[in-house]
Amino acid sequence: MKHAGPGALDALEDLLVQLRAIDGMHEKSRGVFHLRSKPFLHFHEDPSGLYADLRAGADFERFKVDALAQQQALVQSVRERLGLGR
Repeated sequence: MKHAGPGALDALEDLLVQLRAIDGMHEKSRGVFHLRSKPFLHFHEDPSGLYADLRAGADFERFKVDALAQQQALVQSVRERLGLGR
């Protein structure tokens, strides 16, 4: 599964805008977010769809992000991992 390219990130721009508004992480490059100096969230594209990898301890948890409900679940998980709740 390859990292999301410009076209895939264009399709996720509304989601990226929401993520950029969350305090506590910064976008190191388009679609690649860090928490302090560690990778925290990034995106992949695959023939089966678009996915986000969100840090969960030492590993990453994968979220499908094709549908709006899936994107909302990702945003909620990001907020929870940052201790921001809803």
